[in-house]
Formats: sequence, C-alpha cells, structure tokens
Amino acid sequence: MNKYSIAEFIKNTEQEDKGEGFFELETPRLLEVNLDGLVWAKAGSMVAYHGKIKFEREGILEHGIGTMFKKAFTGEGASLMKANGQGKLYLADSGKKIIILHLQNEAIYVNGNDLLAFEPSIKHQIKLMRKVAGMMAGGLFNIRCEGTGMIAITSHYEPLTLRVTPGNPVVTDPNATVAWSGNLQPEFQTDVTLKTFFGRGSGESIQMRFEGEGFVIVQPYEEVYMQAQS
Repeated sequence: MNKYSIAEFIKNTEQEDKGEGFFELETPRLLEVNLDGLVWAKAGSMVAYHGKIKFEREGILEHGIGTMFKKAFTGEGASLMKANGQGKLYLADSGKKIIILHLQNEAIYVNGNDLLAFEPSIKHQIKLMRKVAGMMAGGLFNIRCEGTGMIAITSHYEPLTLRVTPGNPVVTDPNATVAWSGNLQPEFQTDVTLKTFFGRGSGESIQMRFEGEGFVIVQPYEEVYMQAQS
C-alpha cells in the first residue's frame, strides 16, 4: 500500500478504543470522553461527537448568586458547558497538550483558561483574585476542583511541576501558571525592575508567590489573554 494513500492515512489516524475508561487520550492534544451520563467541559471545546449528546451552557445562577457576580467579572475564559447523554465526545483546546489527573479526595486550583473537562463528582468553584484584578487585563481567575474523580487540564507544550517546601517559596509568572495544589494560596507581588526583561512596555511585572508545602504546574508559554494593561 502506498504510504501516502488515503487508506494508509486513515489507518494511521483513525480513532481506536484503548479501554482506558471515562477519559482517554486519543492523541496528546485530543481527549475522548466515553460518555454515559454527564461531563463538564470548557465551553467551545467540543470538536466532534457521536451518539446522543445534548449540550447546555452553565447557567448563570447554577451555583448561586455569589457565583453569578464572579462570572460577571471573569468573562468568557471560565465559561463551562454540560454534555449529557451517551456516546463519544472529543474535546480539544487550541492544540494544547492535555493532562489527565485522577483526584482522590484531593483539591487542585486550575487557571480558568486551562481546565478542559471534569467528572460531575468533582465540585468546582470559580475564584477571582481581586487583588490583581486592577493590574491585569480582565483580572486573574481560577477554578478550584475538589473531590474524587477525573479532571483534564491543558498546557502549551510540556508542563513542568515545581515543588513548594517550607522556607523555599516558588515565584511564577501568572501568564505561565497552569495549576497548583489545593492547600496553597498564592500572594501577588510586583517587580518594577523585571518589566524591562519581560518586554512589558508599561506597568509592573506581576508575579505569583507560593509559600508552604505543595506544587505548582507551569508551562513554557505566556497566555496572551492576561497581558498587563497599558
């Protein structure tokens, strides 16, 4: 068979069941959800599906009036949808690498733009970091995921996990910070001297400082939607 034939291309790229369960990586950048019920996913992340699946945007009052006000501040980046039914659902986000994590009565904070999907057994709460809202375009928000079940997060290129230990804080660029352990509460600090190195023509360099014991996941990429305001 000609290696460039359509038949060969289909053979090399067609979907195959790996028997991995609810979440399955078809490719490093494409998530298959073997759906029999409900899954939460990032709004706009569906690329294909087959079966009987209904999609519904997260209701503005889904989690109470407090969350409604938070969503008004956070914009579209943290918008979620529910997919309900039976079938196979394929999710992706701008070609970013997908990481599947199985939480076991654990909590993790995920940048609002980097949470792709999670099981309904996971409790989620949108949190806006108000201290930084005036410094960053659109502020900075994250989603706390807690419980037992699967979540899928995304990263531009290969992620790196940094350990945070007592007396050894980790400082990160908010634009490159993907997720961190649920027991850590980052503080924000600014550094005027660094803005020249980062090419920020205006404003100060804003950093996240993690102290205590846990981990932080960063990516070798800065999300442009969080650039400093001019």
